[in-house]
Amino acid sequence: MSKTRKLVYFSLFVTLATALGFLETLLSNPLPLPGVKLGLANIVTLLVLYLYGLKEGLVVSLFRVLFVSLLGGTFLAVGFWLSFSGAVLSTLVMAGLIKYVSALSIIGVSMAGAVSHNVGQLLAASFLIQTPYIFYYLPFLLLAGIPTGLVTGYLARLLLRYFQGKDFLIINEK
Repeated sequence: MSKTRKLVYFSLFVTLATALGFLETLLSNPLPLPGVKLGLANIVTLLVLYLYGLKEGLVVSLFRVLFVSLLGGTFLAVGFWLSFSGAVLSTLVMAGLIKYVSALSIIGVSMAGAVSHNVGQLLAASFLIQTPYIFYYLPFLLLAGIPTGLVTGYLARLLLRYFQGKDFLIINEK
């Protein structure tokens, strides 16, 4: 795949992830738990991890966090650092599971990514507010992360089947 073609695909993936992430900031939270989101942008990260690999997945995930925070006016605010830490940890966990636990489906990887995103956010929050008591919120976030990871994983599975059958994407080319 040419560098130009790869740049175009990654630009489209970053744009799609940013649009989905920003859309979620505009939607009201239907649950009484603060900070719980469906994680639609994670669908794009999952696709990139499966189609290309860790480096590309991290690039898409980090640019998405950067652009959503710039659009939402939260760049370098607490919300940015929470999102950044969650995105990094979840992308690393998902990439590790894809590489080393081949028996796990994309839905399972997504669920682990959702849970690790919540853990990453709590780690950052604990560091920022200098207290470990924030981890009392972890069981609630885990209960929310499992169904949201299930939904995003299912959607990613549908899209991955579509993308893997297309000749315009060269999968896992190094």
